[in-house]
Amino acid sequence: MSRRPRHLLALAAALAALAAAAPAHAQSKVGTTLGQFLLIEPSARIAGMGNAGVTLLAGLDGAYYNPASAARVEGYELVFSHAQWFADIRYDFAAFAMPVGGYGNAYLSVTSLGSGDIEVRTVTQPLGTGLLYSVNDIAIGLGYARDITDRFSVGGQVTWMQETIWNSSVSAVTGGIGTLFRIADNGLHIGSSLSHFGTQSSYDGRDLRILYDNDPDRFGDNSALPGTRFTDAFGMPVLFRVGLGLPVRINPAQRLSLAVDAFHPSDNSESVSMGGEWAYRDLVALRAGYQNLFLEDSEVGLTLGAGVGGRLEDYRYRLNYAWADQGRLGSTQRFSLNIGF
Repeated sequence: MSRRPRHLLALAAALAALAAAAPAHAQSKVGTTLGQFLLIEPSARIAGMGNAGVTLLAGLDGAYYNPASAARVEGYELVFSHAQWFADIRYDFAAFAMPVGGYGNAYLSVTSLGSGDIEVRTVTQPLGTGLLYSVNDIAIGLGYARDITDRFSVGGQVTWMQETIWNSSVSAVTGGIGTLFRIADNGLHIGSSLSHFGTQSSYDGRDLRILYDNDPDRFGDNSALPGTRFTDAFGMPVLFRVGLGLPVRINPAQRLSLAVDAFHPSDNSESVSMGGEWAYRDLVALRAGYQNLFLEDSEVGLTLGAGVGGRLEDYRYRLNYAWADQGRLGSTQRFSLNIGF
């Protein structure tokens, strides 16, 4: 049997194993964690492949999915991503990576999400009070990755995040680690990562300041005592990814990349995502995938994407686009620009 059929059979067996493991249900804890914006995947390239990115040698593009991917950044690299999210929500991501002597690569990332102005509505004033509020989230990450051998890479990231709702906010520090092992350049790739583990935090701010009457049945006392409402402490959306990837060299000009990831989140049920990319001489690429198979009450599914790349003098560039089905919420679109020098 030739090498390529053996690789395809190995990937098929791995897919079956991951699919069999996915339906193991646990109690869902949807909506019980902070920092949900941290779960929005920034890369248009990998989003077009169903967000199955834990095994891809995608450089800075793949660092969100697996910090070890940044070990394969060559020189300096910049990434800018923008997502047209549902409900007119703004999502932007930027990252910069640089070599650290001969000791690997370091990178910095900034994630921003904003709702824009929203009318304040109450039970007594359902058409609006005339006031406006907004929700704004930001995360700043610092990561490091290096090759331990020519086939094994490790990486880690520390992230500070803050969520702000009108005049109240919460902040937390999270960590992430990842490993990536390549059996061979054209053999199976095995990757895993643990993201967003951190401490619990609670909201604080002006909107939680109140005036209260300690004893409403007593007259003559101070009925406007200053006080504060305390919220529960919420954890972070810890996410464990493990996956398999298989690069296939069709001919010297064409290659195919296949990937499948299994997800075990702390605040949802398990799922599996998979996708593929066909590329011609690193000039043009077409992608397709399916995300979150077996996820309970999932509203997402098919993903499609495309990209072009090239070189301008000493600069390398890639432009990528991805479309993702979001069920009853419609669809989302992502755009990414990568610049290397």
